Amino acid sequence: MASIFEDCPKQKQKAKAFGFHSFLGPGSEVYFSESFGNNVRVFLRECGEREDYTVEGMPIWCTLLVDEKSSVAIPLYVVEESVMCSSNPFCDQCRFVGWSHHFVSRLRYHMIIPADDDRDKPLSDIFYVQNHLLHGLIHCNGFGHLLWINGHEGGSQYASGADLMDLWDRICTTLRTREVTLEDRSRKSSMELRLLYAAAYGHPWFGRWGYKFCHGTFGVTADMYMNAVQILGPLTLDAIMDNFGKAGKNREIRRIVGCYQMMSKSQLKTLQDLLRFMLEFKARLQHGNKKTTESLKTSSTKANHQPNSKPRNKYRQFSKMASSLTSRWPVRRVVYTAQVIVDALKEKKATSCNKEAWMTRQEVRDAARLHIGDTGLIDFVVKSLGGCTIGNQLIIRAVNPTTRVGEYMVKDLDSKPPTKADSDIIWDEINQDLVQLYKQVLEDYPQGAPSSETVKLAARVILNSTHYIKKWPFQDNNDELLRYWVVPVAGEEGQQWVSPPPELVVVSLYATVGELKAAGERALRDSYCSLERFKVSWIESVYLDDDDVLFGVLESGSHVRLRGSRLDTCELMYEGGSDCTWRVDCSCGARDDDGERMVACDMCEVWQHTICEGIDDSDVVPPLFLCGRCRYALQQSSKQSLLTMV
Repeated sequence: MASIFEDCPKQKQKAKAFGFHSFLGPGSEVYFSESFGNNVRVFLRECGEREDYTVEGMPIWCTLLVDEKSSVAIPLYVVEESVMCSSNPFCDQCRFVGWSHHFVSRLRYHMIIPADDDRDKPLSDIFYVQNHLLHGLIHCNGFGHLLWINGHEGGSQYASGADLMDLWDRICTTLRTREVTLEDRSRKSSMELRLLYAAAYGHPWFGRWGYKFCHGTFGVTADMYMNAVQILGPLTLDAIMDNFGKAGKNREIRRIVGCYQMMSKSQLKTLQDLLRFMLEFKARLQHGNKKTTESLKTSSTKANHQPNSKPRNKYRQFSKMASSLTSRWPVRRVVYTAQVIVDALKEKKATSCNKEAWMTRQEVRDAARLHIGDTGLIDFVVKSLGGCTIGNQLIIRAVNPTTRVGEYMVKDLDSKPPTKADSDIIWDEINQDLVQLYKQVLEDYPQGAPSSETVKLAARVILNSTHYIKKWPFQDNNDELLRYWVVPVAGEEGQQWVSPPPELVVVSLYATVGELKAAGERALRDSYCSLERFKVSWIESVYLDDDDVLFGVLESGSHVRLRGSRLDTCELMYEGGSDCTWRVDCSCGARDDDGERMVACDMCEVWQHTICEGIDDSDVVPPLFLCGRCRYALQQSSKQSLLTMV
């Protein structure tokens, strides 16, 4: 075990170590049976070690998670933030997802895995940076938010985004977190993943872990989101190609569709079918599955089932693929042009000292122009060549990481592979095709097509659906304990409040009414700032003495209303803040703060989105702002005044 800690600073060497992929999984040594607030205390005691420094007075615990393959130690920090001492006591995320009515929790727990480059730095130096591999925040009442998740795309060498999400989900499930939200702004290769995955799977990437639509921006509702998903996925590939007409883009779409229909062992009929196949194929390549590379077939599904068929090349044969492409040129001219390009690439390789003799797209184009005068034909063939074979030559297309320019080279299939693995090259090809499909179909559907406006509106609705939520079901373990959901209710005359979400209370099997009242009172005091002096008077609908046993009277899992007094109507009462009188009423339909930029009208004091009022995000809000309704009202009033004067 000593080798694990060689690269760790001294303050981390005392931390407890667990397996990264097995931590808090089935068979965990630590048992968590109560509410999140109590479970997190057990977690810190049993799984963490207290650091000898703080973040602005907030205590820190560290747990080392050891990657089972590389033996690298990855620190998981937990920071306990006291809201009473915080410079930002209200939670913006709660407000954005509609939890403004929640009572302010006394404690918040930040769970952080730093970026690889920051692993050896004290957390006090990097607490506020926004490049953590993982940053989750959970209030002590069990409601929380996933703030950051960054896998390989974010610079992680050892943990993918899926690995980090698996870990986060195990932590939340084991500690009995109740609900967690996230704002999905994730992008890859210029694609918004919430749109790409909604079209492919009917849910965001985070849907794999049970996250569902929570709250849209710009007035988007759950019904609007579901309707949008049902529009995009079932789009047929035939209809898509027909809607693109005879434009140049159509040839590219037909190439992509034809290519992956040949590669697939099942029929691809809809946009959802095509996107799923491409994403799953790319994922298998990324995980280094050799069988995946070998599954690239150039023959049709029928041919795959013919008996006594000869072994086929694992790459696409350009001559066969060319016959399936729709173009204005005869197939023989397309194949001839491809051969001219291959000859130019072979000549470059023969005259170069470098075994990997790459030519830029423009160089390839110029070489082909010496023999072929039709530049349109050359461009069409150059786009289609990557990942195909002509004879025993594989044409490889890749993007130069320095110049960001597309480059080509040929490889003899009988020779050793180039530095860049075949699977990586094919992965790049699929990713480029995926970007093309995303941009041309999901972002820029052809204007004037029968379904153009519907598709564009559906895409816009999904892009405006940024907040997602996961809710964990109530667990009543088969143990000698009773669990109740307690809700505080105003008991004093004239005192009213919006009750917070019920709080879980765990008591022994033979607990009395008095013990339930005491446990509920203690749980509510520990959870919320405004209930720090809360005193329970009685339990509604329970007509028993304090010494009477609950077992057989109140079923475990029941909701219990605790009548009480001494609510502290302080500023730290609701997550929405002390001033809850402000009102949102935007023309897009939004009736609550959704996290988008807003401005208040100086006349009616109603908040609206700046973009809906014609103010771009880059523009400064004018010092005097009147909303459209108030401007219209003033215009009408001015006209009436002029008519009166006349």
